Amino acid sequence: MALKVLRVGVLTIVQDLGRWGYQRFGVPVGGAMDEVSHRLANWLVGNDETQATIEMTLVGPSFIVTRDTLLAVCGGDFEPHVDGESMPRARPVLVRAGSTLEFGPCRRGCRGYLALEGGVQVDPVMGSRSTYARAGFGGYEGRPLRRGDTLDTAAPDTTRYAELRRKLAVRSNKMVYPGWSATERVELLGPGPCAIRFVPGRHWPLFSEAVRESFSSSEYRLGAQSDRQGYRLSGPILPTSEPLEIVSEGVVYGTIQVPPDGGPIVLMADRQTTGGYPRLGEVCSVDLPLLAQLPPGAQVRFQPVSLEQAQSLLLARERDLARTHEAILMRVRG
Repeated sequence: MALKVLRVGVLTIVQDLGRWGYQRFGVPVGGAMDEVSHRLANWLVGNDETQATIEMTLVGPSFIVTRDTLLAVCGGDFEPHVDGESMPRARPVLVRAGSTLEFGPCRRGCRGYLALEGGVQVDPVMGSRSTYARAGFGGYEGRPLRRGDTLDTAAPDTTRYAELRRKLAVRSNKMVYPGWSATERVELLGPGPCAIRFVPGRHWPLFSEAVRESFSSSEYRLGAQSDRQGYRLSGPILPTSEPLEIVSEGVVYGTIQVPPDGGPIVLMADRQTTGGYPRLGEVCSVDLPLLAQLPPGAQVRFQPVSLEQAQSLLLARERDLARTHEAILMRVRG
């Protein structure tokens, strides 16, 4: 056992990169809402990016650390503290057994990811440890964490970060960490509307030019009912030129649907597998982590780009992440 839950926050769940290959059976992919922060947190503790992390939303949890544990926190700023002392984000931190790890309300962003060396160990379901709470499977007993739950990891590799372990052994500190850190994209979130790029979808021509222009130039606000399944947008309505009856078809993370009331919805990680509303477009994969970090009430603008531009942006991000991963490995190896 590595952690025991003292307080759960708003929504604290176990997630990995998702449950792929089962959408044809009606099973959503799910997984971490902010894939980049999840991957980065895993790399910082020496895990493969597919290992499960703990996803926090809006208000963070608190834990008792039950054994010396190497961990990292990325994503939204939940002001992590160890026994009242501020803990840095985006770097590996070795925390002593018996310490209290606390997270507060999120000051920037919306979701944070806590990675433990060895990965959070829960029974996989259909090849994934992600929680799908609506159906009650995956993650920790198919539900968000509760007070008193205990979490374990695979046996840690004590040769990794050996210098940190040595420092903790000879000092009275509750935690030790290196002087370097990784750069997080959540810091790109600033004041004012967040710009989210999208590729116009197959039903884009079914909307009038005036409606298309309105969607691309207006500000929208994330509704209070937004969750892991979808973000409801409050702003100019988007009527189609005529009533539509569309055969249900597959949808993806980032699909922008327009229901009959004209209020657009962006489908998120726990989206359904098919949908019958007109598809205005698809949010570019490169911007999904930023969208995932927007809390209810946040303002957003949507900017159309071509498929080629979207692909180039994603490839550039992956090259940047690959360089970050290599830099972390070099630091770890000394």
